[in-house]
Formats: sequence, C-alpha cells, structure tokens
Amino acid sequence: METQIVKGNFAISQTDEDKHLAFGWANIAINAGGVVIEDKQHDIIEPDVLEQAAYQFVELYREGGEMHQRGDCAVLIESMVFTDEKVSALGIPKGIIPECGWWIGFKVTDDSVWQKVKSGQYNMFSIEGQAQRIPV
Repeated sequence: METQIVKGNFAISQTDEDKHLAFGWANIAINAGGVVIEDKQHDIIEPDVLEQAAYQFVELYREGGEMHQRGDCAVLIESMVFTDEKVSALGIPKGIIPECGWWIGFKVTDDSVWQKVKSGQYNMFSIEGQAQRIPV
C-alpha cells in the first residue's frame, strides 16, 4: 500500500453561541479516504500514538488554553478517538468520517476567548504536546 500524505487544517466544525461550546477535530491521522495527514507543523501522527495521546490528555489535563500561552480558558466536555473498529461498531459506513481522528468539544469559559471563536479569529483547535520527531 502506497502512503499518500496531504496537509490538513482542522477547523472548528460547530459552535453553540449561547452555551459557549465549540466542537471539531483535534487531529486526524488518516482521513476518510485512507490518506495519511500531515499537520501544520509537518508532523504525521501514527493512529495508535494519536489514540494514546488523546486518552492521556483526557485523563491528565482536560483544560483548554489560549494560543499555548494562557490556560484556564476552556474545559473539555467531549472526546472520542474514531478508529476503523469503533466506526464499524457504531454502524457508520466506511469513508464518511476519518479512519483515525480525534473529535473534541470544549466549553469556553473565558468571554474574551469566546468572542475570538465567534468572530472566526480562532477557527481551529491546536493541541500542544511533546513527541520525538522521526524523519519519514
């Protein structure tokens, strides 16, 4: 199987203005077409690594910040790592959602940050983490 890599940005997919809720893909390792995704930092995350990172974030952190500079701006309210196995178990047809992707939802608790989400200034999630870069 030949690996194809595409670059992707993952926009906030849905907001609820009254509840200060924002939902979207935190990261996608493999899109619905089976293509490996390269993120804005030119990183590729293996599906099992993404899954473990998501679980660790939910277990240990759950806090949303602003531009990796200031914390305590949002709290995680929803998280699911979609894998082929989970998608099949849910009865979702193949090719509809990513083969491996991390979906999240945050309640934005800081009014100034929420205004930036509403205006479109903040239009995607950025997940901070540490990893060892291995050239591909």
